[in-house]
Amino acid sequence: MEPIILNGYHTLIAATLVLLLGRLLVKKIQFLQDFNIPEAVAGGLIAAAIIFALYQWFGLSFQFEKSLQSAFMLVFFSSVGLSADFSRLKQGGFPLVIFLAVVGVLILVQNGVGVGLASLLGLDPKIGLITGSITLTGGHGTGAAWAKVFADKYGLQGVMEMAMASATFGLVAGGLIGGPVARRLVNRLKRDKKVSSKRIETTDDQYDGETFEEKDHVRFITASSTIETMALFSACLAFSSVMAAQFADLGLPQFVWALGFGVLLRNILTKVFKFDMFDRAIDVFGNASLSLFLAMALMSIKLWELAGLAGPMLIILIIQTIVMILYGYFVTFRIMGKDYDAAILTAGHCGFGLGATPTAVANMQSVTQTFGPSHKAFLIVPLVGAFFVDIINLFAITWFINMLG
Repeated sequence: MEPIILNGYHTLIAATLVLLLGRLLVKKIQFLQDFNIPEAVAGGLIAAAIIFALYQWFGLSFQFEKSLQSAFMLVFFSSVGLSADFSRLKQGGFPLVIFLAVVGVLILVQNGVGVGLASLLGLDPKIGLITGSITLTGGHGTGAAWAKVFADKYGLQGVMEMAMASATFGLVAGGLIGGPVARRLVNRLKRDKKVSSKRIETTDDQYDGETFEEKDHVRFITASSTIETMALFSACLAFSSVMAAQFADLGLPQFVWALGFGVLLRNILTKVFKFDMFDRAIDVFGNASLSLFLAMALMSIKLWELAGLAGPMLIILIIQTIVMILYGYFVTFRIMGKDYDAAILTAGHCGFGLGATPTAVANMQSVTQTFGPSHKAFLIVPLVGAFFVDIINLFAITWFINMLG
């Protein structure tokens, strides 16, 4: 049976309905809240399951508008670049640079483990990258973006399905292991519990889950600020389109150009022209675009193409989780100083090393609420997890892809 074709309007309507469903599910189901499962993922997986059932029972399939999905993907990666203010590196000082190096090495380890195990299990080595840093360090957004590249450029089947499953597994695993690993390290330090029912106030001052702006100086998103922000995104999209076409031989996906130009634009405008960059507006546009992009990506996945890969993928992901535990316990903790701050940094690293920055913050909060605050960890982890790690990850992924040929 021919697929049912949905144009751009219908695709956008379906995506918003998926997001509304996801919001309802996250609000009602405690498990989804505890592990910071994004609304787009919660609703998208239900939509994918419904589409799978329709295909199995009635032979129905759907074809969604791809150009709209690509546009939202480019806006999201542009927002990552436009948020990368390198002057913020000074806030964390030398420990932040060391932590970046520790995170960078783990990315290489994850990809090495993924590629090696995929080869041993008889899979295409590139699939190992999907179950490596692309989805574990990168998350759903990076996973969906690279899955599209692998499917279009290399003809790999089922990669979008794998990417979404792998990223979701990572979110849950990252939330499960971070707290226990850190608590074991803290217990080794023989640190006494802090008897207090009061929530640690420093967390919200350092990171609010959405932006790094000071809450005492919140700017309203107005029509003029919206136009300014849209102009920045338009510049990133236009530049990436030209560069991807002119330098197609380099093999870089368009979203890499969008992110890279966003970084340059951000730092040139703020340093040279003293432009007052509106971070909160950039975050709002980026987060909304990511949600819509993920909803569309999840609606488009064909779960029936994943059946043959489920077993090997699960083996790789379980081993990746064990690697993260060992790396955090023996590498991150030791290199970051073998003290209480290092233990909290390890909890955060487990969170975004397998899941996402909100998972990292939740891991750290679960420990600091018992043993006391760690100002150092709550400064460094969000700065690294929110955008610096994405830049490192892009370079690492591109290097591995070029190496695999």
